[in-house]
Amino acid sequence: MTIDDRFPVARPWLSDLEEHYLLDALRSGWISSQGPYLHRFENRFAERCGAAAAVATSNGTVALHLVLAAAGIGPGDEVVVPALTYVATANAVTYCGARPVFVDVLPESWCIDPEQVRAAIGPRTRAVIAVDLYGHPADYSALRQLCTQHGLLLVADAAESFGAEVDGRPTGGLADVSTFSFFGNKVITAGEGGCVTTSDPALAERMRLLRNQGMDPNRRYYFPVVGFNYRLTNLAAALLCAQLERADEIIRRRDRVVAAYERELVGPPLVWPQPVVPGVRRAPWMASFLVGPPGTDGLRDELARVLDRLGVETRPFFVPIPQLPPYAGAAEEQPVTLDLSRRGINLPTYAELTDVDVKVILERVRAALATLTAARVD
Repeated sequence: MTIDDRFPVARPWLSDLEEHYLLDALRSGWISSQGPYLHRFENRFAERCGAAAAVATSNGTVALHLVLAAAGIGPGDEVVVPALTYVATANAVTYCGARPVFVDVLPESWCIDPEQVRAAIGPRTRAVIAVDLYGHPADYSALRQLCTQHGLLLVADAAESFGAEVDGRPTGGLADVSTFSFFGNKVITAGEGGCVTTSDPALAERMRLLRNQGMDPNRRYYFPVVGFNYRLTNLAAALLCAQLERADEIIRRRDRVVAAYERELVGPPLVWPQPVVPGVRRAPWMASFLVGPPGTDGLRDELARVLDRLGVETRPFFVPIPQLPPYAGAAEEQPVTLDLSRRGINLPTYAELTDVDVKVILERVRAALATLTAARVD
């Protein structure tokens, strides 16, 4: 096979509209943390998510920290977190001096298991963070019932799920508060950036205060609390306004890529697509697959190495948080998390992939799988 092109795992889709808005913001002189694009983005993003308010931040990690800090979570508190997630979810809890308590995920959604959350709730528990892993929303109905029963804050880490829905309701309005990331590989992006959505006006007001170094909005340079510099720039907001206007087309194109992979790779016995729970519209963040039958170890990495030689970049699933040095020994081994982490792989997923590109990638995946199958037979 001749490799004419390499395919990255992700690439932003930027257009003339992004350039126009960015230059408009640049020429206006509003390049820092104030300006009309910031207000426009927050208003439109909140509306899109079905939330009363949106608070833009400099990235998705600080969005999580801002939520927990505004909720008063601190030393001695515990926050229940899925064991399978990007490390930022646990780090945000640790920034507050609180302790993340890790629980396993469900095989049918790859999201946090509500029954394990129930078992993990103790006298120090203050919040639950549900992660919409690889674009699939968590079971917010069950989690909200649990959190209401125990008086806990329900946080949705929706960094990967912009565009997803549960029974027609968008992520961003399914929990008490939701956080988003606009890193360069996300569905909509400004290179960096984040946002928090909520319908709790008091929490939104507190987050805005803390986001701006804790400065009193009615008295310049008066700081009643210790805050953070977590503001988004007007330049980044300009990019996000354009991306938000184009979001439906971006999602449609990414959906088409994921659907083609799943349709064409359904045959090989070594690959299984991401499961989707009834009533869920998954966000097309990454085309996610499992390699090998349950309990397989090493086959995913072999596939990734062969695909890299064939010009297809991939990403493995996240390493379980309790296996990382800062959190080692923080929990018992979670079997579903461990299995998914060993077998999961992400294929190139971005809006500018053409049908021809997808066909080429699929040919290379099939060739790689054939190589692995032959090696297993030998």
